[in-house]
Amino acid sequence: MRSAPVRLRTMQLDYFKMQGTGNQILVVDNRAENCAPPSVDALRRLGNSATGPGFDSLMWITPARRDDALASYRVFNCDGSEVEQCGNGIRCVAQALASDLKAGQDSMLLDSPAGPVTARLVAPGQVAVNMGTPEFRPERVPFVAEKQQSAYDLDVAGEHYEVRVVSMGNPHCVLDVADVTGAEVARLGPLIECHERFPARTNVGFMHIVNSGSIDLRVFERGVGETAACGTGSCAAMVVARQRGLIDEEVTVHLPGGQVVVSWRHAADSVWLTGNAELISQGTIDL
Repeated sequence: MRSAPVRLRTMQLDYFKMQGTGNQILVVDNRAENCAPPSVDALRRLGNSATGPGFDSLMWITPARRDDALASYRVFNCDGSEVEQCGNGIRCVAQALASDLKAGQDSMLLDSPAGPVTARLVAPGQVAVNMGTPEFRPERVPFVAEKQQSAYDLDVAGEHYEVRVVSMGNPHCVLDVADVTGAEVARLGPLIECHERFPARTNVGFMHIVNSGSIDLRVFERGVGETAACGTGSCAAMVVARQRGLIDEEVTVHLPGGQVVVSWRHAADSVWLTGNAELISQGTIDL
């Protein structure tokens, strides 16, 4: 007797493929089903544009864990790793959930792995996000150091670099460069990302301060590689430059994928990130 064929249950979820400053974001609203996120292998297939919709970051929206929040979310990179935060991704989530707001509302509270985040719709396709206060204590970044300093000497493959480290909900290492075009992002990025002094790995920013109101930046993202833009990386670059008194309290950060505006007055204040969030396409994924 031939056995009956095994039927595999599949789960279909709609997605929005969006972009924030050229950073490709896949937003999946999983609040109704509230199922487990894709496996690491599935995330890698989905993140590869040859086998899926392709993304830099996947924003996995789940039911709110607190009464005052509209939703919660988790963040996954295209290599399958889960991370704490994604500034460009938050803006895309807020834009995707804009229809859930009541008439007259323009802001929402979202619950993230790094804590609650407020997002405000400031214009069509433009979203401002409260990214919280930066964390400079090395043990909270995390970064291995005997004490907190404004800058650290980092040995990278026998060469010494002055770096600045900060957490914007996720770890960042920022280097000053004379010109971002010629910065050794491809060589230094992966070496610093996986440096032993960053136990959770790190995002790596290559920053050139153009003037008091403008920064050029390229970012090698943890688990992704160099991307068109990085929202938390833009905030990290701004705050380490602001700490040194080199820039104003609001600056435009220019990235390969476009530009964002970052504002921060002083240590006790939150950092605000403002930029675009635009729909590219939408479809359905099978889990």
